Amino acid sequence: MDDLSRRLLQRLVRRIPAQALKTTLGKWDRLTAAQRQSVDFTQPKWTITETLLAIFEENEWTMKHVTELEMIHIIDNPNQGMWYAFQLMDPEDDAKSVELTQFKEQFKAHLSELVRHVSVKIKKHTDEAVWIRIAWGDSFSRPNHMKPTYVVHHLQTPYVFVTSLTSKQKPLLSQALILSTRHQGIKDANLSGRKLAAIRDLLMKQYQQVFPTKYPGTLTEKNQTVSNPRIEREQAELGENRFQMACEAFGDGMLPQLQSAIYKLETKFRDHTNKTMTEREELPFKCVVKFSSTNLLESLRECAASGIASTPVTPLLSSIPLKGRNYFVITDNGLGPSSQTNQPQN
Repeated sequence: MDDLSRRLLQRLVRRIPAQALKTTLGKWDRLTAAQRQSVDFTQPKWTITETLLAIFEENEWTMKHVTELEMIHIIDNPNQGMWYAFQLMDPEDDAKSVELTQFKEQFKAHLSELVRHVSVKIKKHTDEAVWIRIAWGDSFSRPNHMKPTYVVHHLQTPYVFVTSLTSKQKPLLSQALILSTRHQGIKDANLSGRKLAAIRDLLMKQYQQVFPTKYPGTLTEKNQTVSNPRIEREQAELGENRFQMACEAFGDGMLPQLQSAIYKLETKFRDHTNKTMTEREELPFKCVVKFSSTNLLESLRECAASGIASTPVTPLLSSIPLKGRNYFVITDNGLGPSSQTNQPQN
C-alpha cells in the first residue's frame, strides 16, 4: 500500500462518523467476519484508522480499493459539496440506445485520449444513476486522488450533475460526455445547490406540479373589519385562490430543497439631470440579489399563499421551477429574467 493510498484512507476514516463508517464497510463487503470484528467502532478514530490500515496492508489492497470505499460513502452522502447541473444538447439518432457497458468503455477511452494520466471509476447506483469518479492528472503528474471530480448522469436523459470541477477540467469532461452519450453539445443549466436530490428533482420535474385551472386574474383584497358569514366566505375564497396560484407557481406537496436563487441585474445609469453619468459608455451597472432559505421554493410558496407576496407570482420567482434554474441575469430588454452561464469553480 503506497503512501498516497494510506493518506486517502486516513482522510476518509477521519471524515466519516464511526457508525456511518461501519455501515460503509458493510456495504463494501470486502472484510471477512474476523476482520469486521477486529474493528472496534467505539474506539477513537486514530485507533480505528490504524486497525483498517493494518487490514489493508495484510490484504495488499491498493488505491483501487480505497476509492471503492470512498465512492460508497459519497453516493450515500452526496450533500457535502456544491453540485452544478449541465444539459446535453442535440442528441444523435442512436443516443437513446447507449447502455451502461458501452457508456463506460467509451467514456474512459475518450477521456484517456484527452488526458494522459487520469483515473476513472464508474458505478451504477440503485436509482439507475451512473456515478463517475475522476482523479485528474496531466502529461507529467499522476492522478490526484485527493481532489477527485464526481459526476452523476442518468442514461437516456440529457442531464449531468458535477461537483469539484475546475475550469481547466471542464472542457475535457464535456467532450468525453458528449462523445460517449452521442450528443452534439453540452451547456450549463444555470442550476446549482448543495443538495443533489433537490437540483435533480427540480431539473427533471420529479415533484408534484400543479397546473393552472382557474383564478387567472390578479387577486384584489379589501381590509374588512366587520365580521359576517359572507365576508368570511369571501376571505376564505381569496385564501384558496392565493394557495392555488402559489401551488401553480411552485408545486404542491414536498418540494425540492433548493437553498438559494441568484439574480444578477445589468442596467445603465438613468438620470437626465446627471449628464456625466448618463452619457458614460462604459460597462453597465451591476448588482446581485440572492434569496436563501433551507427550502427556498417552500418559503416562496408560503409567502404567496399567505398574502405576504402578491399573486399571481412574478415571473422572476416562478421561473425557478418553470425553467429549472436558480441563476438569472436581468437586463434592460424588458423580457424578464434571462440565463447566463454560471461557471463552477472550486
